[in-house]
Amino acid sequence: MGSIVLKKKITQPKLTNYVSWFEIPAVNFEQAVGFYNHIYSITMDKIFTNDYTMAFFPANGGIGGAVVAGPSSMPSDAGPLIYLNGGNDLNNILGKVVEAGGRIVMEKTLISDEAGYFAIFIDTEGNKLALHSEK
Repeated sequence: MGSIVLKKKITQPKLTNYVSWFEIPAVNFEQAVGFYNHIYSITMDKIFTNDYTMAFFPANGGIGGAVVAGPSSMPSDAGPLIYLNGGNDLNNILGKVVEAGGRIVMEKTLISDEAGYFAIFIDTEGNKLALHSEK
């Protein structure tokens, strides 16, 4: 006679952040790092390995990311769209995109009162990215 096996449902804890790390590909590494240093008014730490060069966004306890140059790091305006933090008002960062050599594809646009605003830009390497802010 067969036995009955009861399967216990395993529940996953709810995530608070669905992005844990991001990498922005670059061919002209110094130009790309200069672009992000300028629009965010930061200085990114850099590391150089045999195959890859990386510059890290300062992330004190938040989600981190890097600009990366190396094999298979090809900039693109197609594929996943990364939303970068636009701070209190994304216009403060978006206003620096063109002067840093990038291009604005979509100006600051209201999503909803609850969700805030977004804008889309192309960086100096040809990557399409977005900014998000509550105001």
